[in-house]
Parts: sequence; structure tokens; C-alpha cells
Amino acid sequence: MGRITVRRPVRRIGPNGETTRPDTLAAEEPLEIRLDGKPLTVTMRTPGHDVELTHGFLLTESVVTAREDVTAARYCDSPGPDGRNTYNVLDVQLAPHVPRPDNSVERNFYTTSSCGVCGKAALDAVRLRSAHPPESDDSRVSTETLVELPEKLRAAQRVFDTTGGLHGSGLFDTAGELLAAREDVGRHNAVDKVLGWALLDGRTPLRGHVLMLSGRASFELVQKAAMAGIPTIAAVSAPSSLAAELAEEQGITLIGFLRGSSMNVYTRPDRLSGAEAPEE
Repeated sequence: MGRITVRRPVRRIGPNGETTRPDTLAAEEPLEIRLDGKPLTVTMRTPGHDVELTHGFLLTESVVTAREDVTAARYCDSPGPDGRNTYNVLDVQLAPHVPRPDNSVERNFYTTSSCGVCGKAALDAVRLRSAHPPESDDSRVSTETLVELPEKLRAAQRVFDTTGGLHGSGLFDTAGELLAAREDVGRHNAVDKVLGWALLDGRTPLRGHVLMLSGRASFELVQKAAMAGIPTIAAVSAPSSLAAELAEEQGITLIGFLRGSSMNVYTRPDRLSGAEAPEE
């Protein structure tokens, strides 16, 4: 398994002069995902929880909808300069009943750690239809519960404490219990890891759950939540305009600037209890 962190020397310059000391950085390495032996995508990620990441990616790309859709996931031999396996190639075998992705529309799935959709060849491929639409989800969550989530997620971000360079994603129930938390240099990978965990644990669709994000709520993260059936997304930072638009279309409650005891509710405030609905 690849390293999660890397130690490098750094020259620190301050008011008292310069010093040289080791610093801990978040690791970033490519992961090639193969489908039945054929390359599907390459994503830049923090090594670890690669099987979860891959399952989450396939779920949010509408390739699979349940854990039974995947029969095997194995690392391929991908030797590095030292001849050792880098564990940077993962081959997934789909069950016979699962249709293979449509190749009639060319898709370039290459993604960097900063963008989950920028590699797609056609804009039409960005919006996907969820098999688990969250619009009809009647679950509710209290504002008192929501304000506790950022700190709970932050406490679970162990590698962030060391590097300061990772995004976090947490899956909570409506009572505020943390079910899973994952970190990655890519915010979309952190979400895929959490959703992949849920898929492998037989929890999808994720009705009655809250997805907590350590940063901003972007379009691709809202889309991933919609594909998993998550009705509520909370983020410590701002959503983009397209993220709010998609949340409204999908019937997702979207919360931003969740800091301290305050928050902004952009869509579906009816799922919140313990606070008056914002004015239209």
C-alpha cells in the first residue's frame, strides 16, 4: 500500500532567521481504475481505502447501484522504479447482470485531485440521473445536531492534523452519529471513499443521512450525494451556484457556512427542525 504521508526537508524562514527541518506532506499518487481488465479512469488520490474509492466512483458514475454489482476488486502488478508493487492499479470485475458503460459517447475520465468532473468529454455527461432520487426523502435533522458535525468530522481527520493538506468527508445519521469519515487530497475522492464504504456495507441508498464536507460544496459533490440518495449536505464553506441549482433540482437540503452556531440554508429548509425556515 502506498504511503499516506511523505517526509521532506523544508527551509523555514521567519523573523528569527532560517532553519531546515523535516515536514510531513499529504501523499498524492495516481490510481488507475480498470473495469474487467480495461482502463476506465485515472484519479490523483491519497493512497488508502482504494477499494472504497473505486466503489464510490462507480456508484456516483451510475455504473453500479449495489455491492452485488461488483464481484471482485484486485490490485494489479504495477511495479515502481524499485521493482515493488505501487498498488496504484485496481481492476474491478462487474457481475454478469451489470451493463458495461456505454462507449458510444467518448468519456475521458481523467481527474486531478482538485476536480471531479473536469475530465469528462461532454457537458451532457456531467448530469447523471440518480437511481435513488432524494427528493421524496422525508427525514429531518435538527439544527442543534448540525452545528456539532464540523467538530466531529474535524476530530476524525487524523492525517489532517499531521499535514494540514487533506479534505475530509463524513457520513452521519440524523441523530449526529458519525458512521464513516475519510480524508483525501481530492475532495471528490474523500466523498467517493465514504460512499464506497456505505455501498460495501450494504447501506445504500443513503436515505436519512447527512453528508458533511470539510470545505466547499461544489457541483460534483452534490451530484455524488444525489447518486447515493443522500437528502442533506452540510459544508463548512460556500456552495457554488451550480451546486445550489443541482441541489434544488434533486430535492437535496444544502447547507453552507456551517460554523459555530450559524449556517446558511440554500435549499429544502423543510428538513430542518429547531429553527424557523429562512425567508424566501
